[in-house]
Amino acid sequence: MRPAESPRREGAVRTWLYLLAALVVAMVAVGGATRLTGSGLSITEWRPVTGVVPPLSAADWATEFEKYRDTPQYRILNQGLGLSDFKVLYFWEWGHRLLGRIVGLVFFLPLIAFWWRGMLSRRLGLGLLTLGILGGAQGAIGWIMVASGLQPGMTAVAPIKLALHLTMASLILAGLVWLAAGERSESVAPARPRLRAVALALPALVLAQIFLGGLVAGSHAGLVHNTWPTMDGALIPPAETLFSVRPWIENFVDNVTLVQLNHRLTAYLLLAVALAHAADARLAAPGSAVARRATGVAGLAVAQAGLGIATLLMAVPLWAALAHQVLAMAVLVMATVHARLSRGLVRATRTTGPAIAPFGFEALAGRGA
Repeated sequence: MRPAESPRREGAVRTWLYLLAALVVAMVAVGGATRLTGSGLSITEWRPVTGVVPPLSAADWATEFEKYRDTPQYRILNQGLGLSDFKVLYFWEWGHRLLGRIVGLVFFLPLIAFWWRGMLSRRLGLGLLTLGILGGAQGAIGWIMVASGLQPGMTAVAPIKLALHLTMASLILAGLVWLAAGERSESVAPARPRLRAVALALPALVLAQIFLGGLVAGSHAGLVHNTWPTMDGALIPPAETLFSVRPWIENFVDNVTLVQLNHRLTAYLLLAVALAHAADARLAAPGSAVARRATGVAGLAVAQAGLGIATLLMAVPLWAALAHQVLAMAVLVMATVHARLSRGLVRATRTTGPAIAPFGFEALAGRGA
């Protein structure tokens, strides 16, 4: 391989990874709209291949509508729903599933091509295969989530399963961004150990907050206690309210007061850590890339906290809830890039030979990259 080819190949792989990350964010947004419009249970079967084609005839629509009319959600909440309204619900869920299939194709087809041409290092290749496995698991979790809402007496999916589905999507997004940031062609010096440790902790804290946000969404906890900074007059509600459900462990999922409180407290923690980290970075390494990235993370965290408060005070309108969910992905992306670059990147200057250790057909054939 000619030396000039390496930056181009690294750029192609990095662009592909960021495209995948953008598609995952889009899928999270469409999934949020699907949940907020109550559309997630409109398709009652999991058909990974044939489900790509929506109903095309009046008879097909009548069949799908009849299946939905047999669900608890229809019988309990949507009695009298017309076919035209059902089509709106159906297309939200169908679009979400179609986007998932597109993400799978955009992932696996270029992955095979890059692997075949020896454009992936062993570490990158193994990381991508891991993300592919997580993506397959995400599809299964999605169906398990939907199936939980089709059980007798259920009108929505189980909150814990919705939270797991959202968190898995966020983990895949973080993995894509981590790998993409590691494909930069220039060398990056590692941050100081203290700054590096906090930078690595931030994405984990964001993921924990996203999980708790999924519980809030799944249990509709944002529709209660629509005041701030107090929760209907109390900074911390009394213990008998927070742990009124038996057994007590179920309060963390089913008690909307405790679910919302946990989301609030973790938001305060994340905001405090991000702001302190930014101040520390600006004092310890003024004018550096580390300080700029840390400031960016803190700025996004402040914006997300403000949007979260506004969403709560407005009793969760659709547009605000979607914006809050998408901005959470932006915070995660920025925190992940910051964490990866804080570890440092070493790029050796080469005049001959391959720029990366081959991980593909050319390596298997013994020809080098």
